[in-house]
Amino acid sequence: MALPCVILDIGGVLEIMPETGWVQRWEQRLELPLGTVRERLQDVWQAGSVGSISEREVHARFAADLRLDAPQVEAFMADLWTEYLGTPNEEFIAYVRGLRQQCKLGILSNSFVGARERETALYHFDELVDQIVYSHEIGVSKPDPQAFEVTCATLGVRPEDCLFIDDVAVNIGASREAGMQGHLFDGNAEAIASIASHLDAAPSLSV
Repeated sequence: MALPCVILDIGGVLEIMPETGWVQRWEQRLELPLGTVRERLQDVWQAGSVGSISEREVHARFAADLRLDAPQVEAFMADLWTEYLGTPNEEFIAYVRGLRQQCKLGILSNSFVGARERETALYHFDELVDQIVYSHEIGVSKPDPQAFEVTCATLGVRPEDCLFIDDVAVNIGASREAGMQGHLFDGNAEAIASIASHLDAAPSLSV
């Protein structure tokens, strides 16, 4: 009988990520029109999310595209990571920590180069779950079906034994198309209830 599996997103689920307004502050500081930073750096964001660019190359592109000197690049990156990392969803993390003996646990996150090192140092997600799959390490992002295939292969599980929890509706739809159950995260209580239901139903899922 296969163990049930719960796969979690990070941003918006394990991490609470309110907008800090850092991009707008930099546009004001650099006297750039609203929206300029995201427009100029769109291809860098995309490249960083699938690992086709290194952190060093990210810094170089930010410097060139926004005409930043070295101290400004460091300050820019610090602001980026402050919003990216947010704060831990302590209640939900504590609940997930108690599931280790009941199921397999994984993370599938659309990420950015450097995320693993920083999230490991701050939140120790590597100790929370069995495997973490980052988009920047596998070269594809949700909702690409391959992201779910790689995650199942990494965890050694079948899609039909998995519950995937994410705060983005299109990713939940993609997980269901991949054969998983999906829960759109809209608060801890509902997510915890969904996991409990999934675990309770595990024998019927694993015949």
